[in-house]
Amino acid sequence: MSTAPTPQARAVRLGPRAVVALVIVSAVGVIAFGWPLLADSASGLAHSQDAPWLFAVLLPLLVAVVVATIADSGLDAKAVAMLGVLAAVGAALRPLGAGTAGLEPMFFLMVLSGRVLGPGFGFVLGAVTMFASALLTGGVGPWMPFQMLSMGWFTMGAGLLPGPDRLRGRGESLMLAVYGALAAFAYGTIMNLQGWTYIGGLSSGISFQPGDPVHENLVRFLAYCAATSFGWDLGRAVLTVVLTLTIGGTVLKALRRATRRAAFDAEVTFDEAAGPPR
Repeated sequence: MSTAPTPQARAVRLGPRAVVALVIVSAVGVIAFGWPLLADSASGLAHSQDAPWLFAVLLPLLVAVVVATIADSGLDAKAVAMLGVLAAVGAALRPLGAGTAGLEPMFFLMVLSGRVLGPGFGFVLGAVTMFASALLTGGVGPWMPFQMLSMGWFTMGAGLLPGPDRLRGRGESLMLAVYGALAAFAYGTIMNLQGWTYIGGLSSGISFQPGDPVHENLVRFLAYCAATSFGWDLGRAVLTVVLTLTIGGTVLKALRRATRRAAFDAEVTFDEAAGPPR
């Protein structure tokens, strides 16, 4: 006789304020990444070279607000400890494949962590891990806030996948592998939007042309992605799929076991002290 899986614990329960903060920062993030395609050709923004730098200043402030809001809604000491461990492991994994065809094993860990620990914890973990890895590898620059937000979305998306309390085993691994592959390409594509607008020296066929119609710039952007990053995104996606299908089940079990033992959902109660013996 089979028994239903036990309900999955969440390290962070998203309250209404945290949800609103996530929606706001995501909306601003969409504008920050897509302003070249969203700006009207007659507006000053479309011709401004300062826009990427303004968003680079604004995004870390907004991400900090989201992290603070989520922390205020229930990031206790046990969740902070798990966050620190997973962020440290993820930051250590990133340099292992840096510079080698986009092979970045940290994406595999982010997918599984977001799946087990939920979207709120996933967003914070993705942002903190990318920040820590940037410090570790010396990759601090105007692109870092965009990487933090993108990795936050990447990890949060895994926590939003359906069936966390019902779908287990091979089916879950396949779903996570497909998500990891698609999200790996999505991560590379939206990060290309961040750098495409101010990287000079490109041919006119793939470079951003301020003020041109959206469809023309979009064609140039797709050509830019194919010419500059498709191989890296493919390597990232393939490695994520291979790791998810080979050792993903073991890592998922370990994460779920650690989550159960941490008992994030347990309420803290205090028993009355026993009186002195007669």
